[in-house]
Amino acid sequence: MSLRKTLPAFGRATLDRSLVISTRHRRSVQALHPTKTNTQDEPVDSREHVSFSNNITIDFEQTKEAYKSKDTLELLRSLVVFKLCSYDILVEKNKEIMDLSRKLLGQKTFEQFMKMTFYGQFVAGEDHQSIRPVVQKNQAYGVGAVLDYSVEEDLSQEEAERKEMESCMSISEKESPGADHREKFTAHRKFGDRREGVTSARTYFYADEAKCDQHMETFLKCIKASGGSSEDGFSAIKMTALGRPQFLLQFSEVLVKWRRFFSFLAAKQGKDGVEVLEQKLDLEQLQTCLARLGAQGNIQSCFSDGRLHSSGMVDMLDWNCLIDERTKISDLLVVPNLQTGELEPLLSRFTEEEERQMKRMLQRLDVLAKHAVENGVRLMVDAEQTYFQPAISRLTVEMKRIFNRDKAVVFNTYQCYLKEAFDNVSMDVELSRREGWCFGAKLVRGAYMYQERSRAVEIGYEDPINPDYESTNRMYHRCLDYVLEEIELNKKANVMVASHNIDTVKHTLRRMNEMGLAPTDKKVYFGQLLGMCDQISFPLAQAGFPVYKYVPYGPVNEVIPYLSRRAQENRGIMKGVQMERDLLWKELIRRLTSGEVFYTPAV
Repeated sequence: MSLRKTLPAFGRATLDRSLVISTRHRRSVQALHPTKTNTQDEPVDSREHVSFSNNITIDFEQTKEAYKSKDTLELLRSLVVFKLCSYDILVEKNKEIMDLSRKLLGQKTFEQFMKMTFYGQFVAGEDHQSIRPVVQKNQAYGVGAVLDYSVEEDLSQEEAERKEMESCMSISEKESPGADHREKFTAHRKFGDRREGVTSARTYFYADEAKCDQHMETFLKCIKASGGSSEDGFSAIKMTALGRPQFLLQFSEVLVKWRRFFSFLAAKQGKDGVEVLEQKLDLEQLQTCLARLGAQGNIQSCFSDGRLHSSGMVDMLDWNCLIDERTKISDLLVVPNLQTGELEPLLSRFTEEEERQMKRMLQRLDVLAKHAVENGVRLMVDAEQTYFQPAISRLTVEMKRIFNRDKAVVFNTYQCYLKEAFDNVSMDVELSRREGWCFGAKLVRGAYMYQERSRAVEIGYEDPINPDYESTNRMYHRCLDYVLEEIELNKKANVMVASHNIDTVKHTLRRMNEMGLAPTDKKVYFGQLLGMCDQISFPLAQAGFPVYKYVPYGPVNEVIPYLSRRAQENRGIMKGVQMERDLLWKELIRRLTSGEVFYTPAV
């Protein structure tokens, strides 16, 4: 059994599915094609519209069209909420203010007040029935939904830290603290509360396997609701909700160390300092190098039977195949020793219960993906911290190999504030070419910057984040251009441009125009959060582009943590960018002066 077969194999307890075996190297594909990348942000047209050769013109300042789905009270609510989000004292003390308001107003009146203000602005409803009016109204104006059940446990910092430390440590680590110390990939109490310094991302803490099953059931209901309320909808999931994070932490370390070992061997052959997919090792030289390190065995036998993409040369994707050949989950957790070239166990001991917990995580993923296919819904796997992300991305690729054969069902999220973002995107695109499945990506800038930087400084490893916002913009556009060119090349790739940045949206439209990619191809999607950037979402949708709102839902009291972070995120946006508030005022004044103050949407 290989890793690529592991996901459906471990799902047999709950599913009746024949294994889909990857067809790596079944067809000849071209080498990595050169991409047009930007070393600087492209100049932005000062006009707020983008024209296409087919006479489609998008005007992002035409407020009548942008806000035609909103009545006047909704415009006023947006203005009030955005203004409140710009006051530091209100944002910093928002949780205390909401707790006090609940006591003064009583639970029922407090919930009504929240539904009239913050909750009503950013959350669609309490359950999959109550969200239908919002989802269907947006859909009537061409905007789809990415459903996201945004309930979080209201844990204290101490409780969060305790749960994190218990769930991220193996039995051997608990029995012999420090014996398996792994720096970045070890839980640290100071950063145990993963909610700290994070915006726009819900956080799950492991309690037990029963709780993970509950999370899976919640995601299943979300998938069903998405299939029932929105055509071609998406549903968002988070892997840390589906199992013990210890596995993600340890498997991430394995993947990173295998990659570093490959880079170490590439440097030995003078291939350091080049793009990751251009690092190709001569197989015979590789065997000689490993022998000098003292490694036993014949590496050439591992790449027999035409398994190499290029004869006699090993690239990073070929190298990663060696991990696929591990049989048990615990067998995956071995790393190459840089001094000897031998594989060594990551942990001194691995229990049967830990093996079962990791299998159950894969079973839950399998169930969710199959349910998404049955309901005609795409599955959006959210990105998480860098010490979890390599494993999350790898498991998402395994799902893509199985479920993305004919169309993109599973989408991975790539955080472009990471220095390695382009390498991650380009490797996954190339893998999809070689194996013949459909690549699906959501591109974001990222939600964990402050936490990631603080952790890197405290623990003493390299900061994984790009040095500044401009370099993150360049990375975003570079990754986006690469995927757009892949779409132009073979029409099998798909990308969601999840951004509130108007310059990025315009950049996407210009590149699509240059490449002749039509909105009706439905290969490039745009995504924004519910309650924000309607001046981007609705004009795009009315011009025929596939546009989606991230639609959070859940009971009022249980989405307070989500709303708290939404306020924190909006503070930064609203203090630095006036465009959205200016356009809301412009539309409000237009309605007042034109006698449309009582305007109501058609649906």
